[in-house]
Amino acid sequence: MSLDQLTAASHDRPPRRDPRRERRAPQDAGPAGRWRFWGTAYTLLILLTGTNLPTPLYRGYQAGFGFSPLVVTLIFATYVAVLIPSLLLAGPLSDLLGRRTVLLSAVALAALGALLFALATSTGWLFAARALQGVALGVASGPLTATLTELEPNGDRRRAALVSTVATVGGLGLGPVLAGLLAQYAPAPHVLPFAVEIALLVPAAVTMAALPVMASGIRRGLHLPEIPAAVRSIFGTSGTASFLAFSVMGLSLALVPTYVAILSGSGNLFLAGAAVALMLLCSALAQLLGYGRQARDLELAGLPLLATGLVLLALAGGLSSLPLLLLAAATGGTGQGLTFLGGITAVNQAAPAEHRADVLSTFYVIIYLGVGVPVIGVGFLATVSGLLFAVQCFAAVVAVACVVMLIVLALRRHRSPTAG
Repeated sequence: MSLDQLTAASHDRPPRRDPRRERRAPQDAGPAGRWRFWGTAYTLLILLTGTNLPTPLYRGYQAGFGFSPLVVTLIFATYVAVLIPSLLLAGPLSDLLGRRTVLLSAVALAALGALLFALATSTGWLFAARALQGVALGVASGPLTATLTELEPNGDRRRAALVSTVATVGGLGLGPVLAGLLAQYAPAPHVLPFAVEIALLVPAAVTMAALPVMASGIRRGLHLPEIPAAVRSIFGTSGTASFLAFSVMGLSLALVPTYVAILSGSGNLFLAGAAVALMLLCSALAQLLGYGRQARDLELAGLPLLATGLVLLALAGGLSSLPLLLLAAATGGTGQGLTFLGGITAVNQAAPAEHRADVLSTFYVIIYLGVGVPVIGVGFLATVSGLLFAVQCFAAVVAVACVVMLIVLALRRHRSPTAG
């Protein structure tokens, strides 16, 4: 590593590159190369869609199988418990076995999880299905993001990061909307959504089978992911900001459908899913509009919007206002999108090629800890004090954390004005 690179890393930014566009050597820019790139993005989208199909269905499972709200939290906890180790193993496995083998296995596990949901006759089936979904997504997230970076036809890392974040957020939003729409207006509400998912996974499997092996060539055996020293400062700040962003998204995915039902007095599943999707749609639009901007600028713009959305969320509950809740979702979603895009762009730029799958898998560990851990805490608090109070406590704590993180990033930007 050169002296310039070490100096750049110590100032919390990647080595100096083109500030507008990060490029590597061009890949195959022909039709086959583009097909593989967009097929990989489709696979990420569908895996995340399937993972979030159960979001608006839990109320129906609760009524049918007779379990308490606490069990919903425990099902979610099971998902997170298997997801995190899978993320930690994903990078080393893809280095050892190659991207194709690992990603094909993830698609197969996702299809099996969907099948268990479709056949579920008791609460135990839900735990097993959710565990399989967690393993599938954990194994696939880092390698899919790394594969997008490696397959981008023009070697444009910024574009690869944008496609990755939009596919991620798009899948998170499409899942609740698709499940809510089918469950509300089509037959077999707890079977058809998962049958559709299995059908959508078929093209994903075909695409993954067509990938080159794409092993790194480094045979280190299974190991814990490594974060190179030059990346750690950027990883720490961007990881923390993205953790906060995804804690807000996790709350929306797990609890906002119930929150919407309480505030609206309606049990319409499509309405509940659409309220979640509004946040994710705003996130995706914010990322598209923010494309090409400096990573730190995106995070500095996103964090105050996240905090504002959380304040509006708390007020919506206190005033029993559904319109205010929708405004909170739109504002928070915009902040989430900008913060996430800034975080993954910074980390993607800084990660060296030989450690990219490791770094990105570990970054997704941070993200999914943000999705899972705070929501589990909110779920337990809700069983004691009620959902409204639990959501308001969450909103207050995370809003303060966003402000603190904003100050930290602003001070670092002040010390190093050219940091991106």
